[in-house]
Amino acid sequence: MSWVLGVDSGGSGLRIALRSTDDPARVLLADPGEPLRTGLSGIDAGQLLRQLLSTAKELLVRAGAPEPVAVAVGAAGMATLGDGLRAELPAALERSLGVRRLALAADAVTAYAGALGQRPGVVVAAGTGMIALGTDLAAWHRADGWGHLLGDCGGGAWIGRAGLEAALREHDGRRGGSPALLAATEDFFGPAPELPGLLYPRGDRPAVLASFAPEVARLASGDPVARSILAAAAEGIAESAEAVCPRIGECEVALTGGLFKLGEPLLAPLRAELADRLPHARTVPAAGDPLVGALNIAAALATDTLRLPPDERLLYITTQQDR
Repeated sequence: MSWVLGVDSGGSGLRIALRSTDDPARVLLADPGEPLRTGLSGIDAGQLLRQLLSTAKELLVRAGAPEPVAVAVGAAGMATLGDGLRAELPAALERSLGVRRLALAADAVTAYAGALGQRPGVVVAAGTGMIALGTDLAAWHRADGWGHLLGDCGGGAWIGRAGLEAALREHDGRRGGSPALLAATEDFFGPAPELPGLLYPRGDRPAVLASFAPEVARLASGDPVARSILAAAAEGIAESAEAVCPRIGECEVALTGGLFKLGEPLLAPLRAELADRLPHARTVPAAGDPLVGALNIAAALATDTLRLPPDERLLYITTQQDR
C-alpha cells in the first residue's frame, strides 16, 4: 500500500496526515501542537522540519510504510516569505524520508485544493485576514491577502478594527459613531481611551482586532453602524473574488475559513454582492480544509494527474529528477 503525506502549517501550529493512495478513506492524522515561529523570512524552516520529520516518521511507522510516494506542504507566507522553505525542505525531505515528489504550496493554494479540488474557480479564504485565489487551470490569480495594515479587506481584523473605530467615534462625539459598539468595546476591552495602549504594543494585534468581529456581527441586527460595517466587508470580499474569477466558462466560488462562522449578518450581504458582481458564477460549499487540500495535491502529484498550475511562489513542484 502506498501513502502520500499532507502538511498544513502556520503560526498557530502544524497538522500532518498520511493518506493511502489505494484507499483514500484511510487517513492517519497527527497534530504536534507546538506553534511555529515566524520571522522576517516567514515560518522558521528549521523548526518546521524538526516537527514535520519526527511526526511524519511516527505516522509512517503506524502505517507500516517505508516512505511517502509524494508530499505536499502548505505554509502560511509561502508566496512572499517562502525562500527559506524552498531552499531547505526539498533536500531535507529527500534525505530523511526518501521523498521524490514534493509540492510546496501557499496556504491559499491548499485551501483552494481542499475546497474545489482541481476545478477552475475561486476560493475566498477568510479568517483574521482575507485572500481570494482563482484559477482557470492555466495560471493563478490572487487578490488581497496583503495583511491587516495594507489590505485583507473584509477579513476579521478589518471588521474588528472598523467596529472599534466606530466605538471611538462615538466616544469622541464624531459622526459615524455607535453607542452599541462603544458599550460592547468597553465590555470587551475596558475603557475606550485605553485601547491604543492595549493594542499598539501587541505582536498579535491582527488576532486581537479580529476577536472583536463577532461582537460587530452580534450587534448588526439592531445597529445600523455595525450592519454597514458588515456590508462594507462583504463588498471588499466580493471585489476580490470578482478580480480573480475566470472570465470564460464555468466558475465556482467557495468560501472557507473561520470568518464565515459569523453567519448571516455577513453571509447575506456577501451572497447579494457575489450575485451582482459574478452572475455567471455559482457559490458552492467548500469540500474540505487546507489539510485535505495538501493531501489532494500530494495524491495528484503521485499519480501524475496534477492539473493545478505550477507557480514559483504559489505552487512549487520539485521531483528527484529536477534535483
